Amino acid sequence: MTEIALNLVSVLFLGFFLGMRHATDADHVVAIATIVSRERSVVASALIGAAWGIGHTITVMAVGAAIIVFGVVIPPRLGLSMELAVGIMLVLLGVLTLTGMGRTVGAARVASGQALDLHDHLHAHGDYVHRHPHGHLPGAHGHAAEHTPLARLDRSGLGRIAYYKWLRPFAVGLVHGLAGSAAVALMVLSIIREPLAALGYLLLFGIGTVAGMMLITLILAVPFTVTAVNLPKFNWRLRVASGLVSFVFGVFLIYSIGFAEGGLFTDTPSWDPH
Repeated sequence: MTEIALNLVSVLFLGFFLGMRHATDADHVVAIATIVSRERSVVASALIGAAWGIGHTITVMAVGAAIIVFGVVIPPRLGLSMELAVGIMLVLLGVLTLTGMGRTVGAARVASGQALDLHDHLHAHGDYVHRHPHGHLPGAHGHAAEHTPLARLDRSGLGRIAYYKWLRPFAVGLVHGLAGSAAVALMVLSIIREPLAALGYLLLFGIGTVAGMMLITLILAVPFTVTAVNLPKFNWRLRVASGLVSFVFGVFLIYSIGFAEGGLFTDTPSWDPH
């Protein structure tokens, strides 16, 4: 009995460390890098990683429990659709980042017939960093800070929800959990036959994913937080790069999952959870 208990504990802890490893998957890192690029605080970035991990864990537990306890079989088209959602989400994250970074305005208006001490430099409104003609006299700013894309989202009904700031990474984690939950559950079933032990494995896997993602976001946040104040131009380039990587990687996933041989939109879809 002691040997069995030790083996079970070993397997459960293996789930924790595999969860930490799972957090380093390419699509996870790309998504969280795009989100954390807008942050100016390392602590806030870690909380974003935790929110992502919690969302991911909830989906893995829900789908995994359905497979382990009730023997639910996910058809290929549904499985591929869950994975396709990740590609679509990465494209949307990239577009949101790039449209926010690329938006500029023309020359500032002339007030009262006088020139407005204009100059050009990078500056920020919260998490929105951009360049346009700028001055320090009244009316010389060139646009209102409340007209930025994320500012409009903040003023919407979502902005009045408690913990709204962490809803975005939480939702992204939910989508990512859909893509990998079936593979995790099937892997657990191959080594653990007892449902309660298998669910315990999934829970520790999720906790490991939360810890791993918090560590990753801390590492990713450092260059963004350091350059935000001291090197705004380089920070702008980093954020543009994160948006481009997210968009391109998302397009690649959409093509490989949807249109490549055995893809979702082909006549013979084939799904191998991984």
